[in-house]
Amino acid sequence: MDKAQILIASNRGPVSFSTADDGSLAHRRGGGGLVSGMISVATEIDSLWVCAALSDADRRAAAEAPGARLDRAHDLGGMRVHMLDIPETTFAGAYTGVANSTLWFVQHMMYDTPNKPSFGSEFRGLWEDYTAYNNAFAEAIVGGAADNARVAVQDYHLALVPRILRARRPDLRIAHFSHTPWAPPEYFRMLPAQVARELLEGMLGADRLGFLSPRWADAFLRCCAEILRADVDLERRTVEHGGRIVEVGVHALGADEDDLRESASDPAVAERGSTLREAVGDTKLIVRVDRTELSKNIVRGLEAYRELLRAHPEWRGRVTHLAFAYPSRGDVPEYREYTESVLRTAKEINEEFSTPEWTPLVLEVNDDYPRSLASFQMADVLLVNPIRDGMNLVAKEGPVLSEHDSVLVLSREAGAADELGEDALLVNPYDTVETAEALHQALSMPEPERRKRRERLAEAAVALPPRRWFQDQLRSLG
Repeated sequence: MDKAQILIASNRGPVSFSTADDGSLAHRRGGGGLVSGMISVATEIDSLWVCAALSDADRRAAAEAPGARLDRAHDLGGMRVHMLDIPETTFAGAYTGVANSTLWFVQHMMYDTPNKPSFGSEFRGLWEDYTAYNNAFAEAIVGGAADNARVAVQDYHLALVPRILRARRPDLRIAHFSHTPWAPPEYFRMLPAQVARELLEGMLGADRLGFLSPRWADAFLRCCAEILRADVDLERRTVEHGGRIVEVGVHALGADEDDLRESASDPAVAERGSTLREAVGDTKLIVRVDRTELSKNIVRGLEAYRELLRAHPEWRGRVTHLAFAYPSRGDVPEYREYTESVLRTAKEINEEFSTPEWTPLVLEVNDDYPRSLASFQMADVLLVNPIRDGMNLVAKEGPVLSEHDSVLVLSREAGAADELGEDALLVNPYDTVETAEALHQALSMPEPERRKRRERLAEAAVALPPRRWFQDQLRSLG
């Protein structure tokens, strides 16, 4: 069996499957600059991508492919992919129960702590699923890795994999990258003590750990020092634990300019732009594009827009807020409730301010990528106000595509604030009055200043494209 020199491990793979009308399987590559950048590197080297089946069609594809190797049954354009058909109950416990309903909430510090979490016996069962899920990935990597291969493990779904690999294959060079923020020890400690230790020790099985922002890297180091009592060097960003020294690096992630511009040249984007402009007339546009994800802070963003219209009535009839939200995690109750809150708040704003000639807010909760790209081109203001975000690529993609020198109103709690803070208008994501005033400042900003800020933002946004981001991680392993 062929063995790979570079292995990538991630929950979501580079391809997904669907069932055609005739019953056959059809596949498509994952979208977005990050996946495209990683694919471009993976197809040029001796690599294997290990991922999980996420749908019935994915599971069928994995079952029909020899050894679950999709490239042996489908033309994947040079990619080699091992898709794991993890039992559905195990996957649900690991992915929904632990990764999305627990670890995501901890790292984004989003719990309503008087009510949640409560880690009882049910959670211990979910943690067993998470452990089994990580073991399944590790088993596939062990079987597919050549001697001294390099392994790039992605994100919080697979935090235990590095330590399992270290025990099974000490010859491997292992990196783990976290795409989320990392909670400080004061918050991380809410996890059961053994779970917190297993997560940290799992990641410390790697040779190198990567984070999107110095803030998140330093928070991880503090967790290692306070929870594991490990020997941490904050200046050099190293952790000595279990007789090994692990490096902790910062790899910011930028927009893929070529991929963005190619996508934006699709005729569907121009069509969406014409439709939008017909709907909003010649008003100025405040744009947001997000998933209906709790951390994205959509409701407070809408409330800030309401504050703007109340405090600055001169903008009534002269500005429209385009709020485009992609459905997210409908299997998690909090997300369903949050989506309802978004819809309710939007309705209230339109009921308060609408006139026969003007609709102040256009909210769409569906997946329409061409529409999002068109809105980036048209925006006068781009609002990105997450509670916490590992990076936030929307904040970087918007300035690249802007045709109206849009002003970026950006939460200080987004990882992107590290690089874009000087030219964006930074806001406290919890302060809707401050955010409203930032929107007013952005709408009122003189054109020369808008242009200079937007040009500098666009330059910073593409400084570290996904391809280079991934190559830097592989190089860091030697």
